[in-house]
Amino acid sequence: MNRCLIRWILGAAVSSAVCLAAADSPPTAVATYECIGLYWAASGDRECTVQFRREGGGEWRQALPLAYDLRDREFRGSIVGLAPDTPYEIKLRAGPRETTFVARTRSDRFPIGETTALPSGDSADGVTIKKSGTPQAYHLVTVPPGGRSTIDVRNRGSNLVIDADYVIVRGLELRNAQTHGILIKAGHHDIVVEQCHISGWGRFAGPVSYGNAGGDLDSAIYAEKGCGNLTVQRNLIEHPRGAASDWEDGHPVGPQGISLINSTGGNVIRFNDIWSTEDHGFNDGIGGGSNFSREGSPNRDSDIHGNFIRNCWDDAIESEGANMNVRIWGNYLHLFYNGIATACVSRGPLYVFRNVWAGSRHTHRDPVGGAGIKTGERDEMGGGRRYVLHNTALQPFGVHSAFTSHVCPDVFSRNNIFDCRGALATKQDKAPASDYDYDFFSGSERGIAAERHGVRGKVGYLATSRLEFYPAPRVSYVHYGKVPTDLGGGQTREITDPVDTMANPVIDAGVVLPNFNDDFTGRAPDLGAFESGRPPLEFGRRAYLKWNEGWAPWETVR
Repeated sequence: MNRCLIRWILGAAVSSAVCLAAADSPPTAVATYECIGLYWAASGDRECTVQFRREGGGEWRQALPLAYDLRDREFRGSIVGLAPDTPYEIKLRAGPRETTFVARTRSDRFPIGETTALPSGDSADGVTIKKSGTPQAYHLVTVPPGGRSTIDVRNRGSNLVIDADYVIVRGLELRNAQTHGILIKAGHHDIVVEQCHISGWGRFAGPVSYGNAGGDLDSAIYAEKGCGNLTVQRNLIEHPRGAASDWEDGHPVGPQGISLINSTGGNVIRFNDIWSTEDHGFNDGIGGGSNFSREGSPNRDSDIHGNFIRNCWDDAIESEGANMNVRIWGNYLHLFYNGIATACVSRGPLYVFRNVWAGSRHTHRDPVGGAGIKTGERDEMGGGRRYVLHNTALQPFGVHSAFTSHVCPDVFSRNNIFDCRGALATKQDKAPASDYDYDFFSGSERGIAAERHGVRGKVGYLATSRLEFYPAPRVSYVHYGKVPTDLGGGQTREITDPVDTMANPVIDAGVVLPNFNDDFTGRAPDLGAFESGRPPLEFGRRAYLKWNEGWAPWETVR
């Protein structure tokens, strides 16, 4: 990276307002299974570099520098792509100050204490879990050995209510809840929901303007205010009873897959399948509230990755509120209006990387899609940094614009494929200034995005619809008009609109981003979510498993 680029990432683009020196304090780290969020109040300098390695030695690796938040007088940022339950040495340097410390990622192997096996077969009675486990001995609620347990409450309340801490719910089949499939009561924490099948939940709803919003946010998994350290993984969430309205009648209203209400953070939502039909679609696949706040969903120090989400009439993923060291990556999103909603980012930084945005649409009858990333601010709620790196959005029938037209300061966009008809960035500039570059863009309007090193769509009459999610070395293009063509043997003929091939313009067209594309092949990183020559991404509840791993009881026991 050149020096100008480094200085922007480090925080040189913050407001020029005079800042009172903050008192220095030791850095802190908050870990998930695969990432570590860093916090350091250090006075004076605005630049803070990051290096890390596994404890015990080895070569130091570079991470993206921490972002400086002038409002809080604090450096913040994340290290990604780590191994679970592993200690890492971390070295921070801000001007003359340097500090080294050790932080350990969380373990995703949970120690089991008491086990409650639900009755085998079908039950019409909901279950309430009131007994907590401990950090050393989680309370496991699951199926009996060799059996399966189905709870079909037949439109009465919720299937499962969790009113305890340090609980694991595993392998259950939950059907036909009146409101929420799983309800996590307010203030609870350290809960794991895994390998469950949730379907048929929720009330019927309608447009808010008609007073029919009673079923809004009925969710397969719903966490009330103040819950945190939730892990939701490898579940099948499908076919709510009701249906969200589309944008034809105003803002969509209806069921959701997963909802977190003003969480305390520390959440991991990974490798879930969340889908339905268009006539029983979701409002949001993953979402919650409050959007314009310093809390929100998932709030802070959280990861959303590896999910397959489709059939949402608003957002496939809504991550709004503080968004402080929140990482969203490796998700496949299809049939949504906005792919990832980020209005607002009141604290930041938010990392959105290596996601795939497929089909998008506005209503049942309007095929014009929305945006890859929804942005926006309200009064003082906003101003946190967004990193948007290595995402892929492709036509046909994909998003109309890369970002929405709302005001969106402090965006750092690199190495994305934005094959869309509309705008790349907003026209509404506001400090701290945003920086867009090294992206592929094929639409009509760049907005405030300079893209000095970007790849423009239709280069050499490139047929952008022939790009693929996993980039081929060469792509076809059309020479429009009559083109003299050598047919061999001394013969030349004018051919109308001949088809030829050219080197794929997204391969080796990116810039190096430490900790985000260190494993690139070729001369430089490729644009988009996939790197040619590297294994493709996998999505959903069977991702990164061998054929004989991870099967749930409800899909193997007759």
